[in-house]
Amino acid sequence: MKIAVCIKQVPYVSLVKFDNETKRIVREGVPNEVNPFDVLGMSLAVGLKEALGGEVVAYTMGPPQAREALVQCLAMGADRAVHLVDAAFAGSDTLATARTLSLALKDEGYDLVVCGRNSVDAETSQVGPELAEMLGLPQVTNVRRIEFSDRAKGFTAERLTDSGYDRVHCSLPALITVTEEVAPDIYPSREQMEEAQTGSVTEITASELAGDKSQFGAEGSPTWVGEVYSFEPDRAQIIIRDKPVEESVAELMEYLEDRRLLDDASETEASSSVERGRLRQRGDIGAIWVVGELAGSTLRPITLELLGRACELADHLHTSVEALLIGDEPEKHVEALAAFGADRVMLARDPSLSTYDTDKFTDILAEAIRSERPYAVILPSTVMGRDLAARVAGRLEIGLTGDCIGLEIDGEGRLVQLKPAFGGNIVAPIYSKTSPQMATVRPGLLSVARPDWTIKPAVDHLPIGAATTPRVRLLESVVDESVEGAEIESARRIVAVGKGIGGPDNLELIKALAQALGASIGATREVTDLGWLPRQYQIGLSGKSVAPELYVAIGIRGVFNHTVGIQKSGTVVAVNNSARSPIFKASDIGILGDFQEVVPVLTSALVNRQGG
Repeated sequence: MKIAVCIKQVPYVSLVKFDNETKRIVREGVPNEVNPFDVLGMSLAVGLKEALGGEVVAYTMGPPQAREALVQCLAMGADRAVHLVDAAFAGSDTLATARTLSLALKDEGYDLVVCGRNSVDAETSQVGPELAEMLGLPQVTNVRRIEFSDRAKGFTAERLTDSGYDRVHCSLPALITVTEEVAPDIYPSREQMEEAQTGSVTEITASELAGDKSQFGAEGSPTWVGEVYSFEPDRAQIIIRDKPVEESVAELMEYLEDRRLLDDASETEASSSVERGRLRQRGDIGAIWVVGELAGSTLRPITLELLGRACELADHLHTSVEALLIGDEPEKHVEALAAFGADRVMLARDPSLSTYDTDKFTDILAEAIRSERPYAVILPSTVMGRDLAARVAGRLEIGLTGDCIGLEIDGEGRLVQLKPAFGGNIVAPIYSKTSPQMATVRPGLLSVARPDWTIKPAVDHLPIGAATTPRVRLLESVVDESVEGAEIESARRIVAVGKGIGGPDNLELIKALAQALGASIGATREVTDLGWLPRQYQIGLSGKSVAPELYVAIGIRGVFNHTVGIQKSGTVVAVNNSARSPIFKASDIGILGDFQEVVPVLTSALVNRQGG
C-alpha cells in the first residue's frame, strides 16, 4: 500500500505570546513540533505499512526549518519525505495549501492520503477535505479506528460524530483525517533521529509544480488576515479557603445569586436582544445563507443561533436571511426556521438524505451557491459543518474561515470573520477576496432571536441529482451513552470534571450536581482518554470550545490545553484541593477543598433553593 501523510510543523501553542503594542505574534524562542494530530497520522501509516506492506511518504509545505519535522517522520518510520519549500508559498491559507499539496500528490498514485484532524495553531480542519476535493478522492474525517480486511475492497472506519461515532466503509483510493485513538504515538529515540538526518528528503519548488506562481502563497489565497488582537478574560480569582464546607458553599451560592446565575432559563431567554424582525427582501448584494443542521429529527440549537446573528447582519446590509436544509423530511422545520429568522427556506428533500453523505450534500450545496450567488454562506462548526464547508470551498475555490467566534460587518460592507488561533489566545479578523464569503461558527457563542411564529417564508425545493453508488457507505451510527455531549457547546451551564475526581465511580456525585444545577457535563482530555466519559464531552485544545453562562470545574488542574476551551465562559467556578492548581487563575471564584466534601453540600444547597 502506498500512503502519503501530510504533516505540519507548528509552534508549541502554550508558549506563543502576543505583543499588544506591535500587534505581532511573538514566536522567537518558541520551539516547534510536528502537529500532534499529524503524529497520530504518521503512526497509523507506519503501522499499516508494517501490517500490509508498501511505502509511506511524508509531505510538508513550509520554510527551510520545517525539514526538522520531516526528519522526525523519517525517524518514526517513513520511507522518504517531500519538502515543498519556496518563498512563493509564504502566506498560504488553507485553500492555497491544499492546492499546493494536491499538485505535489496528484500523479503519485497513492492508495491512502492521511492528514491530522486539524493543526493546533489554526484549528480549521479544512486542508484535508479541500485536498480530497482537489484530488477527486472520497473523504472520511475524524477517523479514530480503521481496518483493512481486504485491501481491494477498501477499508472500514469509525469516525467520531458530535453524538457518538459512525462506522463506514470506503473504497480506495481515499483521504482520511485522524484523531485521538487511531494509533499509539511513536516517539523516536535520539539514535533514530540522528540516523534520520541522512534520510531521503526531496525539495520541490513552486516552479516545479506549475508555471503560474500566482496560485500559491498569499496571492493564491482567497482569504487574508486583518489586524490580530489578543483575548485574555479578566477573572476575579477569588479563592474561598480555611472555612467549614457549609460556609464556603454558602459564600459561593451568594456569589452566584448576586449575579443571577441560578435563574431559570426562561428568565434569561426572555432578555434576548436580537429581533427577528419583519419579512425581508433580498438586496442587490445577495442573501445571507444559513445552512441548517439536524440532530436526528430535530434542529440543532446552533442553527437558530446562526439565524439570530444572520438577522442582525442582514438588517445592517438591507438584505434577507435564507435557510437551506437538507434531509429526508426537512419541510417539518420550515415554521421554526422562519420564526427564528429565515425569510426564505430552501429544502433538499430525498429519502437518501436521511443521513449525512459528503458527496451528496456537497453536490446540493455547491450547485445552489453557483445558481443563486448569495452574499455569505454560514454553517455550524460541527463535525458535519466543518466536513461539508471545506469540501464545498475546495470545489468552488472560495475562501472559508473555520471555527469563527463571531461575525461582523465593517465600514466597507465586508463580512469580518473573527477567528481564534493559537489555542484561542489570539483573535484574527479574516476577510475573503472571493464570493460568496463562507464561514463556520462555533456553537454556543451567538444569541437566538425572539421568534415570530406568524412569519410565512417563501419555500423552494432544490434539485436532487441522480442516484449514485456512495463512495463512503454508512454501516452503523452509534450514540455514546447520551446525546448530551453533542450539544455541550450550546449549554447554559456546564459541570466539568478532571482526573482529580479519582475515578469513574465518583461521577455519580458529579451527575447529581449537574442535575441540581440544570447543567451539562464536560471533561478534560485525561478523563476521556481514560474512558470515564465519551470523547464528545472533551473540552479544550483538542476538544470543544464552550461558552456557558456558568462553568463549574471539579478536580481540574487547569492547564493551558483545557482552559483555552473555556475562555468565552461567563463565570468560572473551581473546586480543587490544591492551591497551586492553575485552574484558580482561570476562575472567577473557587473553593479550596476536597470535592467529595464540597460537591454534596453544594448539590444539597441547590436542591433546597429549588424547594426540595
